[in-house]
Amino acid sequence: MIFSRVSVVCLSVTAAMLLSSCTPIGMAAGAGATLGIASAKEGGISSSATDLRIKASISEKWFSYKVDTFTKLSLTVDQGRVLITGTVQNPDDRVEAVRLAWQVGGVKQVINEIRVADSEGVQGMVKDGWISTRLRTAMTFDKEIHSINYSIDTVNGIVYLMGVSRSQEELDKVVALARTIPGVKQVISYTKPLGQPVESGFATTNAPG
Repeated sequence: MIFSRVSVVCLSVTAAMLLSSCTPIGMAAGAGATLGIASAKEGGISSSATDLRIKASISEKWFSYKVDTFTKLSLTVDQGRVLITGTVQNPDDRVEAVRLAWQVGGVKQVINEIRVADSEGVQGMVKDGWISTRLRTAMTFDKEIHSINYSIDTVNGIVYLMGVSRSQEELDKVVALARTIPGVKQVISYTKPLGQPVESGFATTNAPG
């Protein structure tokens, strides 16, 4: 039996709640871990809290617009920079997703990596998740990489990096690690150098078709 993406999302959320959020210890541990990560990242807890608000607000707008679009797109927010990835079949959904993202207060930049094509389905999602997990693990165990500074999103074998790089050498190493993983077709980086201010504006790197 093949589950829809909505089913996969619901099952994942339910499992996460059962494993952690539903118990006082789990809630405390989760909150503590989140605060620890936030304080270690550039911008600190305040910036991370703003990013969480932005992500939640955009997700709500997408959900209200069309549930199907909401389930096919992925959001990464870092210091007001919004990276949107995923695959939709209708070009109008691509345009609307970006328009809605800009309506949320605090958004400084929108990077549009939504592709208009046929989805690879659940099998593709599992493969992409495996790639992201494997790269995250490799980065975590590399002492020369501060992995907490990076967000990883994989769509149809394309790895998108977002966050802060401490040096060009560190970023080059992350990209090199990603390219060694089977199934990776391309690595696209939207990381910014440590200390560099975020420029406001719109950015896109792929054509609608």
